Amino acid sequence: MAHIHRKRFGQHFLHDPAIIQKIISAIAPAVNDKIIEIGPGLGAITLPLLNAVNRLTAIEIDRDAAAALAGHIDGTANLEIIVGDALKTDFCAVAAGLAPPQAKARIVGNLPYNISTPLMFHLLNQVECIADMHFMLQKEVVRRMTASPGNKQYGRLTIMLALRCRAERLFDIGPGAFNPPPRVASSFVRLIPDGTLADQLNDMALFENVVRTAFSGRRKTLRRSLADLIETDDFAQAEVDAGRRPEQLSTADFVRLANACTARRGAAL
Repeated sequence: MAHIHRKRFGQHFLHDPAIIQKIISAIAPAVNDKIIEIGPGLGAITLPLLNAVNRLTAIEIDRDAAAALAGHIDGTANLEIIVGDALKTDFCAVAAGLAPPQAKARIVGNLPYNISTPLMFHLLNQVECIADMHFMLQKEVVRRMTASPGNKQYGRLTIMLALRCRAERLFDIGPGAFNPPPRVASSFVRLIPDGTLADQLNDMALFENVVRTAFSGRRKTLRRSLADLIETDDFAQAEVDAGRRPEQLSTADFVRLANACTARRGAAL
């Protein structure tokens, strides 16, 4: 198959057989899994997945790549290619149209670096129909996703992901595994939806504002950076030390802090 590369889509096609096998092993597809692949490109992951499952749906924004993939696997009835933008895709609607209808979707993809973060948040807004997600992402992004409190990589992305899922970095992938080679290393990550903390939250918009404001002044203490949002009593109620910096707080700490603020505002009405 001819190599097709579109710079505007940030595509880097996987070609290393050992890495492909490692990815398939990590996903561990079962025959009845409802798999939706984002950005199948030239089918490096698509083809081995097709050998393991009854049906696979692929979403590809590049019409040329979609046509090339369809031609390469001509005669494979268990693949559906949707030409469209994953950022605008209703994954729950796609999943509902696949059998078995009650099963949740498993999302897989080599995500372009320029849309990886907004795409993950788009998917997290639809987690009610998603069983898990496996992605190839920029190594630096995965380090931020999976960082622990106190780590310099720990930040707003870590917190917002941890609110609704568990992220696990599985292994790293060098630039040579792709064509053309990207300028940065990649990592393969697993995301499993977990709404335990999100279910405890009383006001998502306030929580997002607290986290955003705190990390916009990450060198400041929380007392200073959140002075316009959080009062002294809120810190006490949440059992959070106002003298700490944002990277020292867990996601659960931020949930309690936002809830304390919500409760105070509600009591004042």
